[in-house]
Amino acid sequence: MTVTTPKRPARPFGFRDKIGYMFGDFGNDFTFLLQAMFFTLFYTNVVGIQAAHVGTLLLVARIVDGFTDVGMGILIDRLPLKPGSDKFRRWIKLIAIPVTVASALMYMSFVADFNSYGMKIVWMCATYFLWGSLCYTAINIPYGSMASVISDNPDDRAQLSVWRSTGGTLAQLIIMSVLPLIVFVTNEAGVSVMSGPRMTYAAIVCSILAVVCYTICYKLSTERITAAESSSNPVSIGTMLKTVLTNRALLGLIAAALLLLVASLFLGQMVSYLFLNWFGNGKIVSAANMAGLIPALSLIVLAPLAAKRFGKAEVGATAMFVGGAILIVMWVAKIQNASVWIVGYALAMFCISTFNYLVWAFITDVIDYQEVRTGNRDDATVYSVYSWARKLGQALAGGLTGFALTGIGYDSVIATKGLEQSESVVNSIYTLANLVPGIGCVLVALALMFLYPLKRNAVAKNVEFLRAKRAGTESHSIEN
Repeated sequence: MTVTTPKRPARPFGFRDKIGYMFGDFGNDFTFLLQAMFFTLFYTNVVGIQAAHVGTLLLVARIVDGFTDVGMGILIDRLPLKPGSDKFRRWIKLIAIPVTVASALMYMSFVADFNSYGMKIVWMCATYFLWGSLCYTAINIPYGSMASVISDNPDDRAQLSVWRSTGGTLAQLIIMSVLPLIVFVTNEAGVSVMSGPRMTYAAIVCSILAVVCYTICYKLSTERITAAESSSNPVSIGTMLKTVLTNRALLGLIAAALLLLVASLFLGQMVSYLFLNWFGNGKIVSAANMAGLIPALSLIVLAPLAAKRFGKAEVGATAMFVGGAILIVMWVAKIQNASVWIVGYALAMFCISTFNYLVWAFITDVIDYQEVRTGNRDDATVYSVYSWARKLGQALAGGLTGFALTGIGYDSVIATKGLEQSESVVNSIYTLANLVPGIGCVLVALALMFLYPLKRNAVAKNVEFLRAKRAGTESHSIEN
């Protein structure tokens, strides 16, 4: 027999939920984007680790995350709840401080003074696994899953996705625009380099700000949707995972997300190398990142309107194709003027941000699709598989960056001494910063067009089906 837990009385969905959910990703990205943008550069240029070794760590960590992410999702879905308690919010309160402390530990500049290269590797690996595979997993899985229980309205969910991405954009403005002004300095030889001690202080400040953001998220967010539970014959973990891993919509979204993260994070990491070497001034990274981020704030209004009019998948595919085309044209043009390149970069980033602003609403549609297919929502498990795929994309981007730099002959020893790379390496850095992410963006568009089935009409039908199901279930439960 199916037993439905009544929805708890709650205020209507509104602006408070949007702000609360926004601050959750604001907090996440104070550690996630910090790692994505500066981790490889810190360990190659400050600590002196070979780029290939950093890349290997990121790839191995994603294998570990395959177990920790999905394990966390299963734990959340199967952990008993007391009547009236929240399924997801409690984890944000519990893990906020551990994840931020772990993040700060990754950027301790005294590691560069270790006499043993092996000890440097140990510190890098231990702190990264502590942050990424354990603490970040334990807070990001419940946070991301929570959107599906804040509201069941597709337009509300699109708003949550947009506001979540706005939180990420605000974090990017600080991490990608302000931090370069702080952590990059010019040495005695006139070469732009990263300062280890400044990076340490910056990481600590980011951790403190992340705790503040998580606290606001916890205070302002409200869980409204309580899924029905089976009182007997619960589905086994193996069966649940099988249904999740055969979810066509999830697999299509994973393909698009993997390509998106490889393209966007690879571009984000290469921008620092591009301005340090091709343009010869690391501080210009701030101007470039601001140009790429500030216009995206208009998507708070534009993205939900476009999604409602044309559909999320349709808008995302178009934007990514245009963004990819812009980056490929920039590669062909071999732009020498930093200002001109920044204009092209800003246009490409606006296109990428259009998809990024909507992507979190995709996963709530996928969770609905899972319930339509199987009768079970499995919110956290579905999200955990998706989260792991995103981490894999992050790792592939980090690994690709490390291996690509090694492949073109980039010398981290020369970098730590503040010397210039060879001309062939500099030219190759320009190619890596433009052509690779450009191709990646085009592949994202193709994945959304041909692999992801939840276009506008399909989403509407699923929402209508689930509302009718819940209305019938609630009525049946009251009669019995």
